[in-house]
Amino acid sequence: MIATLRALIFYVGYVTITIVWGVLSVLVAWLLPYRARFWFIVGCWTRASLWWLKVTCGVTWELSGMANIPSTPCIVMCRHESTWETLFLQTLFAPQATLIKRELLWIPFWGWAYWLLRPIAINRATPRKALRQLIDAGSRRLAQGIWVTLFPEGTRMPPGQAGTFQPGGAVLAGATGAPILVVAHNAGSYWPAHSFRKRPGSIKFTIAPVIETANKTSKEINAEAAAVMAKLTASFDS
Repeated sequence: MIATLRALIFYVGYVTITIVWGVLSVLVAWLLPYRARFWFIVGCWTRASLWWLKVTCGVTWELSGMANIPSTPCIVMCRHESTWETLFLQTLFAPQATLIKRELLWIPFWGWAYWLLRPIAINRATPRKALRQLIDAGSRRLAQGIWVTLFPEGTRMPPGQAGTFQPGGAVLAGATGAPILVVAHNAGSYWPAHSFRKRPGSIKFTIAPVIETANKTSKEINAEAAAVMAKLTASFDS
């Protein structure tokens, strides 16, 4: 009952923060230059949401591998287990364009504000067109000094369970020569997908050394990234 009550309090605050900041973003943020707009939306809304999660549900985090983050934006491949990492990534790599399904932009308040951050929104029903869109838009974002973040397994995975790496990130890396930064965590153990209650504890968040992609095929890049992700994920169980 206590865990349920704490989760209820969190969601009341989380929804309130989202609505208030979503409205402010739609009314004000679009007037700002892109980078200032990113910090206005993400710097306040996301950090406030993560702080409220820590206060109400006792969910904290431990970072390792920060020294591996390059000075120049690149492609970030992150493990997808919960909602937590979609928030936290925004605070770590800024500004960034995230590969998302276009339906997310239809969500009232949140989707409207998120559209201002110039994500790469694709239609999963047309995979070939979506891949082309990722390459075109992702190349432009990288050239503009914007991080490109995606979840290579395509959907949220249960903790400890590996999914098949989709080729999009590797194809983008092969087309641009941009390095890849693999990121793993165990957030699903504390903010489980499709679960109302949260489990208090400290999420482990690890950043691997950069994978150089020059002179490699997309299959080689994808295989290397998948191997790194599997190794990082397995380390959380040891």
